[in-house]
Amino acid sequence: MASLAVVGFSSCDDTLDVEPKDSLSQEGYFKTETDLEMFSNPFYNDIPVKDFFTEQSDQLVQRVFSDEIIGGNQRYTPKEGSGSNWEWSTNSFKRLRRINELLQNIDKCESASARDLYTGVARFFRAYFYFEKVRHYGDVQWTDKPVGSSDKDILYKPRDSREFVMTKIIEDIDAAIELLRSKDDQKEAPYRVTIGAALALKSRICLFEGTWRKYHKLSYPEHDYNYYLELAADAAKQLMDRKEYSITKLSGNPDKDYRDLFNQDVADKGEYIWSRVSSDAPQVNGTRHNANAFTTVQSQGRPGLTRKFVCTYLMRDGSRFTDKDNWKTMEFKDEMKDRDPRLAQSIRGLNYSRVGSNDIVAPDMSVSCTGYQPTKFVLGSSYDKTDVNTNDLPWIRYAEVLLNYAEAKAELGTLTQDDLNNSIGLLRDRVSMPALSLTAANANPDPYLDSYFPGVTGSNKGVILEIRRERGIELLMEGFRLGDLFRWKAGSALSKDLVGMYFPGPGSYDLTGDGKPDVALFNTGEAKPAGATYVFEIGKEFKLTDGNKGYYDFHQSNPHHAFNEERDYLYPIPANQIALNPNLVQNPGWE
Repeated sequence: MASLAVVGFSSCDDTLDVEPKDSLSQEGYFKTETDLEMFSNPFYNDIPVKDFFTEQSDQLVQRVFSDEIIGGNQRYTPKEGSGSNWEWSTNSFKRLRRINELLQNIDKCESASARDLYTGVARFFRAYFYFEKVRHYGDVQWTDKPVGSSDKDILYKPRDSREFVMTKIIEDIDAAIELLRSKDDQKEAPYRVTIGAALALKSRICLFEGTWRKYHKLSYPEHDYNYYLELAADAAKQLMDRKEYSITKLSGNPDKDYRDLFNQDVADKGEYIWSRVSSDAPQVNGTRHNANAFTTVQSQGRPGLTRKFVCTYLMRDGSRFTDKDNWKTMEFKDEMKDRDPRLAQSIRGLNYSRVGSNDIVAPDMSVSCTGYQPTKFVLGSSYDKTDVNTNDLPWIRYAEVLLNYAEAKAELGTLTQDDLNNSIGLLRDRVSMPALSLTAANANPDPYLDSYFPGVTGSNKGVILEIRRERGIELLMEGFRLGDLFRWKAGSALSKDLVGMYFPGPGSYDLTGDGKPDVALFNTGEAKPAGATYVFEIGKEFKLTDGNKGYYDFHQSNPHHAFNEERDYLYPIPANQIALNPNLVQNPGWE
């Protein structure tokens, strides 16, 4: 990874400078493949989200709710845009400027193969950039040239329509598919983008747009939602047919393989299509991440999965947990038994031990605001410090491609049992879960998921719900959930109770299944119990939903508000940008 160094040079416009100035200049630059490589390296540092595992949603919450969850009047149109990444002067649009600057100068390169490759790289990242903008704002100003302060026609133009921008995104990603190299021909794959990454990104983009248009009833005469769903299914199938990637079984042990996939220092080249490098090596120093501290250090996020999401995990035999008579009031040690193995590989469950240790440890109630303490991407205890994790993280994983394919085909109404076997079936097979039956799913849609995801109708309702279940479980903490809820028009999921474990009252509780108490609860005025690792006074430091019993409700004194269906699916444009550019129109509900 030595060549993933960052270089910058003087921009032609001081007010929109893309990088700090140094001794290099553009004159005589862009001539060699090395020039193009060095200039494009910052694309990898700037555009993908680096801490995606911290995203809050109905699946995972932190000690302080995110703005999206808080909702109501707590969310407002910002006066300035520093946190919104909207206006041209922010780092966000400086990244776009750098991409367009490379494309503007790429013909100076003497190598035809290098010109092709880095045109593909630049157009991949421009598609990625604008997809994220459309995802957040809907309509957005499109440009394919570096913007300077004199470009009034661009700086002060109205937003281009979503349809127009999406057409440009598809043009870019198709060019990237045509020009990029396969993973076998691309050095430093999966840390650099490849044909596989471009096909996977196209499937992601088109699935998002197709389902957004379907569930938000957004229609343009040029293309309907089926057009994008067909593109999503086709891109995914092209990648599947290339047989470059697979679902990894590291040891063949269904109780370990899912967890171990994310604990490797070096990205798994069989399943990771595009990965963030995390290392102790000097040439990439500073790229390490914070997964351990985020989940184990009390002063940080105190994240926890919500019980409403944990209840979506099936039983190991494929039956529904929520079909059990006492599922609503089941204690932790009982609800963890015989579940989809990915649950025990994603949180501290029964018989959990840290990576590199055989000691059984309970969920740490002092660092998790629900008790369902996440373990995905978490290494051994020696990494429980800020920004020290060295395990590579996935930006695109083959599992997502399989899920994109299944969902697109289901929404199109063309899904077959073979399609399911070759997509969802591979994910379930890794953890020895029964295959998903198309006929059985549609004959008996899950009422729990039906209440979770309003708006799903038609003959494929049951299997669409099951694919959404599978997507939530398989891609947990990989940065998809909030976007998924928004494209499905299921923001109401953020309005529901986002609480944790169930406790029937004061007493001692075994969370590991070893017969020893791990947590003890007592009422005010009672003697503090002894023997448990964590002891809490009910109603003071440990609140339950129904007084001295119920679900652990960390946020009881700071509740969230109802999701605003007319406003909250899109983000607001900063007020100062509306004032600067009278041609901008604010998103609905944010005026």
